[in-house]
Amino acid sequence: MEHYFIFNGRSSADFGVWISGGGTYNAPARDVSTEVVPGRNGVITFDNGRFENTQLTYPAFISKRFKTRVDAFRAYLASQRGYLRLEDTYHPDEFRLAQFNGGLEVSTTARNLAGAFDITFDCKPQRFLKSGETMKAYASGAVLHNPTHFDALPVIVCDGNGTITLNGTTITIADNDGAICIDCDIQDAYAGDENKNGCITSEFPVLSPGDNVLEYDGVTNLQIMPRWWTI
Repeated sequence: MEHYFIFNGRSSADFGVWISGGGTYNAPARDVSTEVVPGRNGVITFDNGRFENTQLTYPAFISKRFKTRVDAFRAYLASQRGYLRLEDTYHPDEFRLAQFNGGLEVSTTARNLAGAFDITFDCKPQRFLKSGETMKAYASGAVLHNPTHFDALPVIVCDGNGTITLNGTTITIADNDGAICIDCDIQDAYAGDENKNGCITSEFPVLSPGDNVLEYDGVTNLQIMPRWWTI
């Protein structure tokens, strides 16, 4: 099987670029601070509760029509800015958020008929599960099962006013007219371009590994996108 990646909706296969994927199995480092205490052996470590970005490198090659294809491919990569969706055929059930910041160092065959190069993406540490990006309606009393080892930060959408309790954390919604979206990752509440942070009180809930109980009262049309992720 020939493998490829998809970056911001465009497949490398469209440019005749194929990859190998050994680097896709690497893991990011934890963000840990250390302190040396005089007179005490070793070091004290402090876990900062996050992972560092990781560099993902795909060894890649073009076997035919090299010059035309590499020119188009290079231009496409260089035109993309910021963190964008990255998928590959080695992990078809996952996606990353990545940005391409580097150039290409190309090694060609005789007469430039084919070429090989490395493509490096700067990736956020999470590998998001595609199963966790669907917005789904839940009844009060439902159990959301987190299949990973990591706390997920969901998006919650509902109408009206009331309370939502998820994994023991209760959100109170008041003075809300219409729909509201609560994003537990960026810790923001909004409806379109309208800021609705003043309508909610509480901490933002997380979905811990295993079972998470959902209960709500007053609000209607409640849906949740769990955003499961692993590393």
